[in-house]
Amino acid sequence: MVPASSLATARKKTVGTKQTLKALEKGLARTVFVALDAEQHVIRPLIQICHDKNIPVVQIDFMKDLGKACGIEVGCAAAAVIE
Repeated sequence: MVPASSLATARKKTVGTKQTLKALEKGLARTVFVALDAEQHVIRPLIQICHDKNIPVVQIDFMKDLGKACGIEVGCAAAAVIE
């Protein structure tokens, strides 16, 4: 399992559901992070694509914690390392 700290130190990352989805569609995402307290209809498609493409998904308990790991001061439903 990849720790959320790898997201904070990643040189290239996406922050947010839309950017993460675009990275997945382009085949750039290496690891995807999702917040478990996010709306299921928002993160479910990301998780499904990751499952289909065999991309690891790291679950973070709270959007607030995922946002903090991304270096932003608001919550975040999804993010990805794209290195």
